[in-house]
Amino acid sequence: MWPMRLLLLGGTREARLLTEHLAPRMDVTVILSLAGVVRRAPRFGVSTRIGGFGGVAGLADYLEHEAIDLVIDATHPFAAGISANAAAACGQTGVRLWRLMRGPWRERADEHWITARDADDAAARLPMLGERVFLSVGARSLAPFESVPCKHWLVRSIDAPEPPPAFTHWRLVTARGPFDHAAEVALLREHAIDVLVTKNSGGSAMRAKLDAARELGVTVLMIARPGVPATNAAFDTVEALLAALAERGRDHVGAG
Repeated sequence: MWPMRLLLLGGTREARLLTEHLAPRMDVTVILSLAGVVRRAPRFGVSTRIGGFGGVAGLADYLEHEAIDLVIDATHPFAAGISANAAAACGQTGVRLWRLMRGPWRERADEHWITARDADDAAARLPMLGERVFLSVGARSLAPFESVPCKHWLVRSIDAPEPPPAFTHWRLVTARGPFDHAAEVALLREHAIDVLVTKNSGGSAMRAKLDAARELGVTVLMIARPGVPATNAAFDTVEALLAALAERGRDHVGAG
């Protein structure tokens, strides 16, 4: 029964780090799945597939056809649809499902966030908050903000949004993080930002924009995470997951 066959649902920094650890190993076979949202995907040292599976039924068929032993959901905390499909497909097939998800940001004592339930709620709150908005929500989450009037928008995403948003006044910055504190302060100052809208993606690597907003007195409108389905195990660090995987590997050998 060796090597163990893993399907890694990726697209995050944690998924990349986990792939780097697993790629040279001989005791696991890793298939990395990327949704195809990012057009310039980095190269990985494992078998990689791009695109969706065709819903729950398609993913369930894939798990059985590829004889997958374990699915690791290391998608973005806001990729709720993918996580729900993974939970349903694993439930149908009996394949174990683990989640690797960094913890959310916590509001510090000297911060005062405005929390929104989702992007629609954030858009509804924006008219009263400021005029120059740094919209750091990803290229696929801009539509709810198109109806907000009288704003100057700064949009940052890895790739340019297609189609472009229907904003009257906006600037686009294409860049891949993480970004350091000095760069975030400079960006907010250059564009005279008075409101930052962001998703609670979590992780220390991307927190610099929050620290910059605190330093400059910029209002933070934080979009809360969606709920996630139950899994067989959940980890918030790559190291914790690797330790559990080593333990499961010993069980896998014993079962053979």
